[in-house]
Formats: sequence, structure tokens, C-alpha cells
Amino acid sequence: MEPVDYVLLGLAILIFSCWSVNWALHIMAIAYGKWKLRHKLKTSVPEELPGVSIIKPLVGVDPNLFENLETFFNLRYPQYEILFCIQDESDAAIMVVQSLVQKYPKINTKVFIGGRTVGVNPKINNMILGYEAAQYELILISDSGIKMCEDTLEDMAVCLNNKVGMVHQMPYISDRSGFASHVEKVFFGTQHAKMYLCANMLGINCTTGMSCLMKKDVIEEAGGLTAFAEYLAEDYLLAQAFIDRGWQVKISSETAKQNSGHYSISHFHARLIRWTKLRIATIPLVSALEPIFQCMFLGAVASWAVSYLFDWTALVFFLVHVLVWFLLDYILAKVVQGGPLPYSKFEFLVGWILNETCFLYFIFSAHLNPVVEWRGHKYKLRWGGMMEELNSQNNYKSNLKHTLTEISSEKA
Repeated sequence: MEPVDYVLLGLAILIFSCWSVNWALHIMAIAYGKWKLRHKLKTSVPEELPGVSIIKPLVGVDPNLFENLETFFNLRYPQYEILFCIQDESDAAIMVVQSLVQKYPKINTKVFIGGRTVGVNPKINNMILGYEAAQYELILISDSGIKMCEDTLEDMAVCLNNKVGMVHQMPYISDRSGFASHVEKVFFGTQHAKMYLCANMLGINCTTGMSCLMKKDVIEEAGGLTAFAEYLAEDYLLAQAFIDRGWQVKISSETAKQNSGHYSISHFHARLIRWTKLRIATIPLVSALEPIFQCMFLGAVASWAVSYLFDWTALVFFLVHVLVWFLLDYILAKVVQGGPLPYSKFEFLVGWILNETCFLYFIFSAHLNPVVEWRGHKYKLRWGGMMEELNSQNNYKSNLKHTLTEISSEKA
């Protein structure tokens, strides 16, 4: 055999091995999801659960904001407080919060307006006053678009012990109408769920911060929230800080129901591109391996590998590969949903094809334009996840130019 033949043989074996591992991950995700999700933990003495300070950072309103926030006023939990953090005093979210406070006067709530700049991350700047005022030993950071079940907080709190320091919810989508919502639901119930469940089962950090319960003393040991204010992916790095200090990070048995009132295909794709940019900057090695865990790309290269190794027909192999992958994803979606899917099989098929074929587009878009736009600001990401705000740079240059002009005028 020529040297090039050995290279091709080794490459084919590597690809076939990755393909085999992928099927193992698929089965693992289905089995782990069926065991972990929906099996809520409860305590026989709820009164002994520690108090929880719920931090709700709010920016603007959407049609579902009142409904989402109201679920936190109806939690079955013995002792908690809700700390609303609103950046702008003219934000209409203040009126929504005030109406809920009047409706539920017995719930301990506080409202913090204005925040404080402690870094580049606008979410941390918004939350910092609420975090510093939190009176309980457990902190729940929960995004405004999350709709929570009555007993979810108890399930999360029971998971915490002398080994587990953080519990987070796997992202999913609340049942909403419209094809755009179905596409999101298919993505979070298949591609995202597979890797999220497998990573958590294997102890790999892939935490998203839309709903995380954690021990405040560990956060303080890591430097407090301000220590993560220079990063846009503060949720991932916050979880990594727990892991580095010997704590385990686990997922809740209940998924995080995202229930934003504004949703569209373009908005969803922009969000996935932003997440891709964050992964490339924060965990570049994992990002480089992502294509080999995607159905279409892996199927294409695996088809070549098996035709080279076993002389199988590549096209037939590819079609069977896609069909079996689709069926396993459908099973996984039903596991994450916890029952029948709220859309038809045809809608699942269309949404699944759209999600699977757009992955390379997300990768190319993230590399072509590494600037991240979030909450009306633009950021340039650096290796390791650190970032700098481009808007502030431009403002600084503009102010400096204006100041120099004034000095020159005075001298003249």
C-alpha cells in the first residue's frame, strides 16, 4: 500500500468510529432523558428547604411577560423572594411588575432600577444590585422569558447537597402556536437535547444560564458576579467555577420552558448564530468537533468511509443513516416533551430538515462576522470568552475627539 492509502484508511476508520459513537450518544440521550426528565424530586419536610433569592433581570416587555412572571408568584416553596432588576427607569416592564406585586402582596418582592456597571456584560450589570441585596443562601437566576411550574423550584433545591452546588434546567420551548415555535421546539428537543443530556450524564459542562439555582457562598468564593462581568458567556464560566472548586453541576428533572411572546425563524437563527460565536470563542476545541455530530455532514463523510472500508453503496447508506437518525430524533423529542408532540409529524419533518440543513450556515456566519449583537449593544469576542463593547469604544473615541477639538479651540 502507498502512504496515501494508509492515510485514507486511517481517516475512514476515524470517521466510522465517530459515526458509531454518535449512535451510542443518541441511545444514551434517549435513555438518560427518559430516566432523568419528569422524575421530580420531593422532600418529606419542605419547611427545611433553604430560602431562595430569585433574580429576574428584565429588559422590555412582550405579550407573555405577565404570564411568565406570574408563575414565580405561585411557586410551591416555603421561603423565597423575587428580586426584579430593571436597567432603565422608563422600561414598561416596571408597570408589569407593579401590577403583579399588587396582585400578590404576600410574596416578598423588591425592584432594583438602574443597575451598576461592573463590567461589559449588560446582564450582570443589571443583576448586580439584586444579587448584592439577596438575603438567602441560594440564588436562582431566571430569565424573563421562562415559565416555571409550581413545584420546579422544590425539585431544583432538593438536588443541591454537599456535592452538588448548581442545578440548571435544560432549555426547551413552551407549547405555543405557529410554525416558528415548532421549529424551535424541534431544535431544543433533538439536536440540543441530545448533546445537553449526554454532556450532563458524562459530567461535561454545557450549562446555559436561563434558569440556574446555585449556592451563593460558592459564587462569592469565585469572586462574586463581578468576576464574570467581562464575559458574555457568564453562565458557562460560572458553572465552570463551581466545577473547578470540586462541586458537581446537575440538571433539573424539569426543562426550562422558554415562553417569549416574540418569535420568528429569523430571530431564532440569529440567536443560534450568536450562541455559535460564543462557543467558538469560549470552547474552540468543542466547536471544531461539532460538525461530526451533525446528521447531514456526518452522514456524507460516513458514506464515503463505509464505501472505502466495506465497499457499500454510499447513497443507500446515506439514506438509511438519515432515516434512522430522524426516527431516533423523533423518539427523543417525545421524551423531552414528556408525551405527545403538540404538532404534526409533517411539521416535525419540515422543522427537522430545516434545522439539520442550516447548521453549516450557522458555522460560516459565525466565522465571517465574529461581532455579537445583544440587547442593543455590539461586542467583539476574544479567545477565552472575554469581550469588549464596540459601542463604548466608538463613544470613547468620539468623546476624545470632541474633547481635543474643544482644547484646540480654546488654544486658538
